[in-house]
Amino acid sequence: MDLLHITPCISSPLRLPALVPRSRVATSVFFYKKPTSIGKCRNMCAASNSDTIVKSSEITSKKEEEHGDLKSWMHRNGLPPCKVMLRERPSHDSKHRPIHYVAASEDLQAGDVAFSVPNSLVVTLDRVLGNETIAELLTTNKLSELACLALYLMYEKKQGKKSFWYPYIKELDRQRGRGQLAVESPLLWTEAELDYLTGSPTKAEVLERAEGIKREYNELDTVWFMAGSLFEQYPYDIPTEAFPFKIFKQAFVAVQSCVVHLQKVSLARRFALVPLGPPLLSYRSNCKAMLTAVDGTVQLVVDRPYKAGEPIVVWCGPQPNSKLLINYGFVDEENSYDRMVVEASLNTEDPQYQDKRLAAQRNGKLSVQAFQVFVGKERDAVMDMLPYLRLGYVSDPSEMQSVLSSQGPICPVSSCMERAVLDQLAEYFVAKLAGYPTTLSEDETLLADPTLNPKKRVATQLVRLEKKILKACLQATVDLINQLPDHSVSPCPAPYAPILK
Repeated sequence: MDLLHITPCISSPLRLPALVPRSRVATSVFFYKKPTSIGKCRNMCAASNSDTIVKSSEITSKKEEEHGDLKSWMHRNGLPPCKVMLRERPSHDSKHRPIHYVAASEDLQAGDVAFSVPNSLVVTLDRVLGNETIAELLTTNKLSELACLALYLMYEKKQGKKSFWYPYIKELDRQRGRGQLAVESPLLWTEAELDYLTGSPTKAEVLERAEGIKREYNELDTVWFMAGSLFEQYPYDIPTEAFPFKIFKQAFVAVQSCVVHLQKVSLARRFALVPLGPPLLSYRSNCKAMLTAVDGTVQLVVDRPYKAGEPIVVWCGPQPNSKLLINYGFVDEENSYDRMVVEASLNTEDPQYQDKRLAAQRNGKLSVQAFQVFVGKERDAVMDMLPYLRLGYVSDPSEMQSVLSSQGPICPVSSCMERAVLDQLAEYFVAKLAGYPTTLSEDETLLADPTLNPKKRVATQLVRLEKKILKACLQATVDLINQLPDHSVSPCPAPYAPILK
């Protein structure tokens, strides 16, 4: 993410009185001001041109090191001795500098504490806004925690080297909101790049999320006036005048990529920006290590052994690959939490719609029901859908309850009705697969190309995994069709069949 184009404003607009007193704690995060010399911002951590460590004296002056080395700055400000170091790997884009990552500085065993970052070096909303203002802002349902942090960071960036957090700001700006695959979230892709996701429901998710960010941008001035004490130190314009939407969107996406969701803490501390945390840490779905709040620190206890120099990984939570791509710019091929959603709804034109809706509710289903299809459990998902779909086909009120509570792969309804239900489901999966411009084999060929564009690569990884889920669902449905006792029976007509999306 790049906010280097932010330049200080000189206007001083009329301000409302501060609503909440603010403690005089130096809290700033994120984006550093555009340097006057490329050389001055070239090196912020002791790092090299590949996955190796290089003495900082080889690449930067001592003065610059003291001012900009993230880990040295943290140690000077309370970070106790830790067992990690910063390394770097090249960016896929030659225009961008390499990205840093946290690696073990010595051999580690499962259960070792890799680092403990004191709360004084962690940015949370209680430090930014204060509990009272947070409650007031968040209960309006107009701004998320991420939007509040993004706005704060944009203003703080304007302070440049005067910021206590300047080294951390530089580091995050260097990462540009990229994950460890050096790929930005699709929220920052061009329209042409979003076409890589054609056929995938993730494309619609990206567009919907972008609209949500736009709505939050339109509410930024509310924060300005509601939390005047937060911004009184900044002699700049109100948010929508100081920052165009493009800049806010970049900041929002970058915060999204690095924020940590802490457990068992107050509302005001649940979202945290942790130096040495993401995006410097790599996420993995099969990892158990988490950043946790422990005795005034945010601590990382590793869940596996590491050799010195190996990158440290943490759990990303039970997120499907679509969310991993949108939030962090990567796809996990071994993600056991990967899933897709099949949305089924009762036909509102059905004269018996209300009766069927009530029958569905009595059985824990809604008139518009989302079915989660987890990878490896596609047959179970199909079995879960069938009773709901059968409900749309029956007309006898006495059958409505029986089809919803039926067990087993074949429901005791007419053969033609069962065939119609299964045919509708099979046709749905066939149509979804046909919506992708490439086949699975073509995806495999693309991924075998080492020169494939990184964004195209992660998009292809995603759609390939989605197609595998859909194909498994289709196969499960076909298997059920083959179990029907009479294959000569034609499907019953269904003028009010459920709608599948």
